Amino acid sequence: MRKLVADKVAAIQPSGIRKFFDIVSEMDDVISLGVGEPDFDTPWHIRDEGIYSLEKGRTYYTSNAGLLELRQEISKYVQNKYKVSYDPKSEILVTVGGSEAIDLSMRAMLEPGDEVLIPQPSFVAYEPCAVMADGVAKFIDLKAENEFRLTADDLRAAITDRTKILVMPFPNNPTGSIMPRKELEEIAQVVIENDLIVVSDEIYAELTYYDEPHVSIASLPGMKERTLLLNGFSKTFAMTGWRLGYACGPAELIKQMTKLHQFVIMSAPTTSQYAAIEALRNGESAVQEMREAYNGRRRYLMHAFREMGLECFEPFGAFYVFPSIKEFGLTSEEFAERLLREEHVAVIPGSAFGKCGEGYIRISYAYSLENLKLAMSHLQNFIEKLRREKHS
Repeated sequence: MRKLVADKVAAIQPSGIRKFFDIVSEMDDVISLGVGEPDFDTPWHIRDEGIYSLEKGRTYYTSNAGLLELRQEISKYVQNKYKVSYDPKSEILVTVGGSEAIDLSMRAMLEPGDEVLIPQPSFVAYEPCAVMADGVAKFIDLKAENEFRLTADDLRAAITDRTKILVMPFPNNPTGSIMPRKELEEIAQVVIENDLIVVSDEIYAELTYYDEPHVSIASLPGMKERTLLLNGFSKTFAMTGWRLGYACGPAELIKQMTKLHQFVIMSAPTTSQYAAIEALRNGESAVQEMREAYNGRRRYLMHAFREMGLECFEPFGAFYVFPSIKEFGLTSEEFAERLLREEHVAVIPGSAFGKCGEGYIRISYAYSLENLKLAMSHLQNFIEKLRREKHS
């Protein structure tokens, strides 16, 4: 019998996040700080619009690229928020979550052997999507001393004559790091000089707590034509289960991505698209409330880390913190497994997000302040125990 599975697929490792949660699923009374999912319900007016669309019988396929009305609202939203203009008829594609957009972007652009530069630690999907598109994933190790930002020098050092795509995963999962305008301008200059294409994953763009608002690299001079801007509704509007994202970029690229989407998906869920229109039109106040709640939790965690002497740079994006656990002499997986078994607190090993994540853990603050306070008391007990063990 023929071999059932392709070598390139068999070689891909399962998500380190999901692997760890197999352990969590077997335990009771766990305080989970692991899942990157808002703890807020989708705002009622958005859910209501989805329900209304069903009541009106809007259960048909939409156009492959998505409802034109939704694409028009996305165009207005991106113009208003990030000062980039996209034609809703030719430069915007509605996808099944941001993850599908990542996959489509790689398959539409990569030839066999083309290199994709992926700053790490970062979201787990970039590497397998590049590999499945016959590309070669190359990693740029981000450094804590740079607050896990990508520097122009590190980018230059990683470029070869086979480099085609640079992934820009900011605001970042798992570190919470952001890229202020000045640093983005330096990156853009290197990108233009080396004729690269940027896949800018901006799914956490609305969840930033810095002095200046989020800046999209696509908005910088000379960058719109060489940037694919990816975003979605999961994090901003607490719509994870609705599975809706979008890609904005050059018409030629969006056309080819839409063709792939047409054959594999057909169209994104119709009900979700109608709900998304309502989110974009009337969801800003709910987004502001959620952002303020996340920021309060973020500040609490940074205070708690200082109190327990746990090293952590201050992140200004997404809803993650990435404290260092190097002082304890355990791998990040060992630390997370012991914390889970001994204190029933679930976090994610930093190594799940790339080799340079070793020595860190990801803690999500997409949880109530009450849960975070309880978890921090358990974490403090645990690290005090480790410090006693180390000095005994």
